[in-house]
Parts: sequence; C-alpha cells; structure tokens
Amino acid sequence: MLWPMTAIALGFAGLAVLACFAVRVFVEVRRLGAQVAETSTKITAASNDLERAAENMARTGRDVL
Repeated sequence: MLWPMTAIALGFAGLAVLACFAVRVFVEVRRLGAQVAETSTKITAASNDLERAAENMARTGRDVL
C-alpha cells in the first residue's frame, strides 16, 4: 500500500512542478508579445519618418534641378 501512495504523491508533485513551469512560460510569452508590439509600433513610426524625409529630399532635389 505504501508504493501506490508514494507513486500517486510523486505524480501529483510532478504535475504541480509542470504547472508552475507552464505559468512561468505563459508570463514570459505575454511579456515577449508586449515587447514585439511595442517594437512594431516603433518600426512603423520610424518608417513613416523615413518616408517623410525621402519626400522632402526628393522635393529638394527637384527644386535644385
């Protein structure tokens, strides 16, 4: 009777450890998703700035010619 109870206790402990790791992974994935969203916003803003600068440069080059 001791061995089956020990096996059940160890199985429960193993599931508890896996659940803790699953929560940690979930939290890190959410944090990574937030960083990706923030970086995407910054890239979009930089792309818009670059597009405006290119338009101004093209306009200046046209005026020179």
